[in-house]
Amino acid sequence: MITAFTSILFAGPRTLTFHRPGGIIHADFQRFAAAISSRVPPGKSNSSLSFSASSTMVAAQAPVDNKERNANKELIEETVVLPTNESSEKLLRIRHTCAHVMAMAVQKIFPNSKVTIGPWIDNGFYYDFDMEPLTDRDLKRIKMEMDRIIKRNLPLRKEDVSREEAKNRISAINEPYKLEILESIKQDSITIYHIGDEWWDLFAGPHVDSTGHINAKAVELESVAGAYWRGDENRQMLQRIYGTAWETEEQLKAYLKFKEEAKRRDHRRLGQDLDLFSIQADAGGGLVFWHPKGAMVRHIIEDSWKKIHLQHGYELLYTPHVAKADLWKISGHLDFYKENMYDQMNIEDELYQLRPMNCPYHILVYKHKLHSYREFPIRLAELGTVYRYELSGSLHGLFRVRGFTQDDAHIFCLEEQIKDEIRDVLDLTEEILLQFGFRKYEINLSTRPQKFVGSDEIWEKATKALRDALSDKGWDYQVDEGGGAFYGPKVDLKIEDALGRKWQCSTVQVDFNLPQRFDITYVDSDAQKRRPILIHRAILGSLERFFGVLIEHYAGVFPLWISPIQARLLPVTDSEVNYCKEIVSSLKSAGIRAELLHGERLPKLIRNAEKQKIPLMAVVGPKEVESRTVTVRSRYGGELGTMTVDEFINGVTSAVEKKTSW
Repeated sequence: MITAFTSILFAGPRTLTFHRPGGIIHADFQRFAAAISSRVPPGKSNSSLSFSASSTMVAAQAPVDNKERNANKELIEETVVLPTNESSEKLLRIRHTCAHVMAMAVQKIFPNSKVTIGPWIDNGFYYDFDMEPLTDRDLKRIKMEMDRIIKRNLPLRKEDVSREEAKNRISAINEPYKLEILESIKQDSITIYHIGDEWWDLFAGPHVDSTGHINAKAVELESVAGAYWRGDENRQMLQRIYGTAWETEEQLKAYLKFKEEAKRRDHRRLGQDLDLFSIQADAGGGLVFWHPKGAMVRHIIEDSWKKIHLQHGYELLYTPHVAKADLWKISGHLDFYKENMYDQMNIEDELYQLRPMNCPYHILVYKHKLHSYREFPIRLAELGTVYRYELSGSLHGLFRVRGFTQDDAHIFCLEEQIKDEIRDVLDLTEEILLQFGFRKYEINLSTRPQKFVGSDEIWEKATKALRDALSDKGWDYQVDEGGGAFYGPKVDLKIEDALGRKWQCSTVQVDFNLPQRFDITYVDSDAQKRRPILIHRAILGSLERFFGVLIEHYAGVFPLWISPIQARLLPVTDSEVNYCKEIVSSLKSAGIRAELLHGERLPKLIRNAEKQKIPLMAVVGPKEVESRTVTVRSRYGGELGTMTVDEFINGVTSAVEKKTSW
């Protein structure tokens, strides 16, 4: 089905590459268009698809330089379906068993190492060890020992023992971490799995029947990282070995190609190569410096965000970055969120706190005056910067930082307005995400947990409003029963990028807690004070994280409308520089972000523009000066030919307005 596809890559003039949960499919463009068009039911224009050979419909813009062409070409060399843990129990068993085979191999090579836990994960498995730091050479030795264990085809045998027996056995082999794990297991019957008669571990399974069911050529050890025991920075630092495992060697090769493509798109590398942002050691980890080009992209995103919100009836706010600590006591953050907050500051004998959230500020703005029911809904929005403490080991480029800007909004409304407001938020979310090229979402509805605030009636009403709004949109969603926050139900939306990866960005949450904590009210039609409903929502999540996702989604080749530099003028010789300066001035006057680069031979100027992923190159030689024209080359559409400056300006302006390439 069409909805099974997560993204489309433009791999060549007539070839499309589809990434979907079950794997990768490649198709000739014309055949695909004809086949799908024949399956669209009559009268279903809203759900039908349109097809165009233009690169404007592509999730990842087609690159120009040969290196990127070759990288994308590798994606279509063969069709390999990559199963998941959810779609293949066999794969899940293989990965779980691999974790234990690896632990057995480690303890054979390093007898003094202590084992902890070893679960399966999305693309493989890991195991944590208390031991000396490992090297790449050590990983090769461990993999060779794993291969030997696999080749021996040792049976995996399940044994159920009493808690006391398990404790005695663990004590006998001096595994302190296993004793701690045993204490956390509540059942009286403890499950042990043996690999042959040589090694065993606490785990309930599932596993393959014997090590010979693992294809050694479909297993690879990937990396080593440090990890605190139980995630506690005050506990022992462990060595975590990551591995990947698949059913076949072909699947492993396909995964490694996928991994290489993800590496090529890594926003940390591209951020440096394209001079978009940096994180300065002198300033501290997790604090983002937006360089001019990155700042320009942010400026465009913010301007678009504000314009759309004003059109949807939001009012914009700017609020302080700090507040008295008492504010966070009222909100409950000091009770429930303190570990993520920075230390307080003493200012003139009063304690102040950097804000970890924007919610209390928006509530204070609401409380500043008395409100009537006639004013509702009241929608307050802010691009608000917040600060949250993160362990240095958890920081990761733009994806995990200590200071970031949320696209936050809070809606104050009546109970009967909940559904319409939720629906408007979903419409707004779709409108904003679509303009950045995100069309596929995973949606989760989280319902009332065991501990909650608010009445059963209001919970049911709010949850039904969320369900009805999702149904009205025609969006499929999964229900996480009992997964809501204690203060209200919520909908979370994950976007899928060009590689089919999912990123948590958007959320809409109904809150019955903060209105009560801050005692906010309105006057109803009977002149009685009532408590309004509060809806939290974010669409992009944080600008930093969303920018990182954008970089990787487009591999740095931004759509023309958000590209920091839209056009670069390239003179053949210095004789054309003055004319190029005139053109740059005209382009800038028309609102086009243009620049001039000269002083090198033309082939090098073109290569540099390609490396910097400039969308449009305007080459100017003696003929162009004489005819007052430019010769334009597009990163998206190839050679566009020679045209007047006005034609060039009109072409760029039109493409930007339509948010298409040219």
